[in-house]
Amino acid sequence: MSSTLLTEPPLTPTRPPFPVRDILKPDDPVPRRKHKVVAVLPAYNAAATLAATLADFPHGSVDEVLLVDDCSTDNTVKIARDMGLTVIVHDRNRGYGGNQKTCYRYCLDHGADIVVMIHPDYQYDARVIPHAVGIVELGICDVVLGNRVRSRAETLKCGMPWWKYVSNRGLTAVENCLLGQNLGEFHSGFRVYRRSVLETIPFERNSDDFVFDTQFLVQAVHFGFRLGDVPVPVRYFDEASQINFRRSARYGVQTLATVGSYWLNRFGVRRSDLFRPKRV
Repeated sequence: MSSTLLTEPPLTPTRPPFPVRDILKPDDPVPRRKHKVVAVLPAYNAAATLAATLADFPHGSVDEVLLVDDCSTDNTVKIARDMGLTVIVHDRNRGYGGNQKTCYRYCLDHGADIVVMIHPDYQYDARVIPHAVGIVELGICDVVLGNRVRSRAETLKCGMPWWKYVSNRGLTAVENCLLGQNLGEFHSGFRVYRRSVLETIPFERNSDDFVFDTQFLVQAVHFGFRLGDVPVPVRYFDEASQINFRRSARYGVQTLATVGSYWLNRFGVRRSDLFRPKRV
C-alpha cells in the first residue's frame, strides 16, 4: 500500500501560524477555476486550532479566507490577522447563527460564486474542500455537507460522545424521512453552498443560535435546492468546540420544531417567515 494513503486523519491541532498567501497563491501552478471560492470561518476562541485548520487547506483550493470573530477572549483575531486572513470582528457576541449571517453577507457583497463554511476548531478535515467544491462546480449539487458519520465504530473511536452520536443518528433519520432527503447527517459544520443558495434563502430571518444550521437546510429543501454530502473524518479533542448536553438537547427540540414548521407551512396551516421569499 502506498505510504501516502492515510488510515486515520492526522491530529495536530496546535501549529504555528503561517501566511495565508501560501494557500491562496501557491508557488506550484494549479489549474485555475472559473468561479470565485471564498472560505468562511465563524470563530469564537479558536486560537489553539486556527493554524491547524488552515494548514490542511489544499493550496489553491480557495481564493479568499474570511474569519468572523464573535468577541473571542483569546488571541484568535491577532493570529488571523498575522496569517493574512480577511477578518471581521463583532462588537458584541451575536451567537453562532449571527456569526454566519455576517459571513454570508460578506460573500454576497464581494462576488463569491461558491462559499465554503468550515468550523476553525480542526474538527473537520479541510483536505476535502476541492472535492466538495467540485461537486457544486459540476452542477451535481447546490449544497454539499461533510458527513462525519461513516460507521458507528469509527465515529466513536474518533471521540464523538455516545449521546451525541445517538442524537445525531436519530435526528438525521427523522429529517431525512420528513424532508425527503438521504443525507448521512444534517448537523455538520463543514458545508459548501452555491451563490444562488445564499441569494435565495432568507437566512437573515433565521435564529442567531445553533439551530441556524437546521433552519438553513430546511429552507434549502423548501426552495428546491439539491443537497448532497461527502465523507469527512471527524476529530474530537479538548480544544475542539463542542456544545454541552443541555444545549444539545435544546438544539434537538429546536430542530424538530423547525421540521414541524416546514410541514405546517407546506400545508398552509401556519405560514412561517422562514419560508417566505426574500424581498427584491
